[in-house]
Amino acid sequence: MKKLIHDRIGIAMSVLYLLCLFGWTATEASSHREAPLIANDPLADNTDVYAFRSPDNPNTITIIANYIPAELPFGGPNYYSFGENIRYEIHIDNDASKPGDEIIYRFVFTKTNEDPTTFFNIRLGKQNLLTRYTLSRSIDGGQSFQMVITNGVVPPPNIGPRSIESGVGLGTTYDALISQSIMTASTGEKVFAGPADDPFFVDLGGVFDLGNLPRQNGPARDGVGRLNVHSIVIQVDIATLLKTGAAAQPANILDSDYVIGVWASASRRMTRTLNTTGASADETGDWVQVSRLGMPLTNEVVIPIGFKDYWNSLTPYEELADTQLDNFFYNPELALYMDDSQFGSAVPAFAPLRIQRLSLRAFDFGNGRDGLWPLKGSAAVAGTALDDAVFGTLLLPGPGQPRSVDLWPIFHTGVPNVPPYQLATGKGGNPLAAGKPFINNFLPNGGDMLRLNMATPVTPRNSPDFSTLGLIQAAVLGLTNPTYNGNTNLEFIPNMDGFPNGRRLEDDVTRIELQAVSGVVLAAIGLWYDDYDSGNPNASPVTQDLLNVLTYTTGVERNDKAFKTVFPYVATPWRGTEVN
Repeated sequence: MKKLIHDRIGIAMSVLYLLCLFGWTATEASSHREAPLIANDPLADNTDVYAFRSPDNPNTITIIANYIPAELPFGGPNYYSFGENIRYEIHIDNDASKPGDEIIYRFVFTKTNEDPTTFFNIRLGKQNLLTRYTLSRSIDGGQSFQMVITNGVVPPPNIGPRSIESGVGLGTTYDALISQSIMTASTGEKVFAGPADDPFFVDLGGVFDLGNLPRQNGPARDGVGRLNVHSIVIQVDIATLLKTGAAAQPANILDSDYVIGVWASASRRMTRTLNTTGASADETGDWVQVSRLGMPLTNEVVIPIGFKDYWNSLTPYEELADTQLDNFFYNPELALYMDDSQFGSAVPAFAPLRIQRLSLRAFDFGNGRDGLWPLKGSAAVAGTALDDAVFGTLLLPGPGQPRSVDLWPIFHTGVPNVPPYQLATGKGGNPLAAGKPFINNFLPNGGDMLRLNMATPVTPRNSPDFSTLGLIQAAVLGLTNPTYNGNTNLEFIPNMDGFPNGRRLEDDVTRIELQAVSGVVLAAIGLWYDDYDSGNPNASPVTQDLLNVLTYTTGVERNDKAFKTVFPYVATPWRGTEVN
């Protein structure tokens, strides 16, 4: 009878696990505990994804996928580690003519207790969470995989000086452990997997206190400061990431053949059966995606609670085809708090962020309004990206969807180097005219991914022009700096390699995305804010509303640790003995 009860408990736990995976709320994940189900499975929870041209090795792209949110550095005796029975994957799409991934990197981790007689994690040269991994690569969309690293080294947690440096511990330094963990795959990729300082920075306490960002009643605080994550970092030759048939050298800095989409995921087995012997659970069945992430903050602040788990169950390619999610981008909730006719007065922290309700005295981008829809099919949009013969079926799909022209493509397709998606410089007041070429990271066959044009040059991190505002600052320079705004030539403007053209570790993505919701991208192409008098030939489009948006701050503008200048770039994890 006792055995029967135990068996039924095991079956019940398996059923419960299945319900969690396939119930109406489906699977969940992404940035820092933003969806209900994955919050209960932190080892499989994506926190952030980064993709950038390597500043010290510009012939390569560095991709970073972080997992396990809010790791306390002093989290003993069972410190955080990559999970077993989880597939951690980095996905790359490089060909818009074919749906799905072209390249997949798959990590599988195993853990060993070298000295199970002690409760210490590290003692006398032995580790009780000794972690190793295998790395496999697919270049045919997941149909087959080649093992490229068989015994990858993961450094232990940065517990403290006695555990790491002393003779009763490992007798080394943590920097040496990081260096020893940098692997080279048989196919040439440089790889690191291990603990790191969380490179994300945001006042989590403020933003989730009903949009109190920056805080109106006290100083801001980095909600993930002095916390760690587990990072997977891959540095790959650009030639490896190019789509089949692409030229070895780009035609120019915006070559569409050099655009890639990057996203990361974690998958678990379909069935998990707990047992009564104290051994680990048995995991069987098909692999099921339980976490994914591409663009930062998508599932955290764009997708509402009722859809978060569902969003996370989809691949980007399934998401693009699922139109029920589109309205959260066409009419984002955050825009309601940037509109005084809605709930703007209830969120005073967002007062500098005001969306265009009467841009150029004609176009209303308030939620539920028509934006540029009245131009649908007109001569004004002929030959532009809004023409149905070009990309208009994607970018002007219907009335009442005002942000289909800016927020939706930022998250779902990237932006093409086609009017109107060029800087207002040279447009002569007509936002639909050709202007100064700005960016091309258009890859329209998938949904939420980081999109990066690998041909875009690197802005040196020590350059006085480097800015954590990424493309926002590049647009400001292109519109106001005499070096760039005196012509309509295609030329590199500093920070064109910044978010959302990929994502650098330093990029202040929270600030950039809030500015984008307020309409700063629309302004950059000539759809200026309401206080611009388009009927006055002497009026400057650099109005107070625009300046308010550009000078808006969340109160937290940089990471709590300096990033490394060489691979793996992420900062050394916080030590358990240096954090209270």
